Amino acid sequence: MKNNLGNTKMLKKRRFKRDLNDFDRLPKNLREWLINASYPWSIKSVKKIYYKALDDTGSAMLAIEELNKIQKNYLKKYKISLN
Repeated sequence: MKNNLGNTKMLKKRRFKRDLNDFDRLPKNLREWLINASYPWSIKSVKKIYYKALDDTGSAMLAIEELNKIQKNYLKKYKISLN
């Protein structure tokens, strides 16, 4: 046995992880926000929210504020304390 999958008929998924490369391609202000975020966001979800807010508002600062608002609501919803 070459690996720990054993004998299975299930298809094996190949995942191509490029998280660090994807992170490096984010705008500088979004990378800084993500580094200091209180919740461990995925790069995919942050990009989706940020670019939608950026399209709606036309301002990078307002897009970051939208991320802050969503994060605050999420933390409040699940009663996550930052202390």
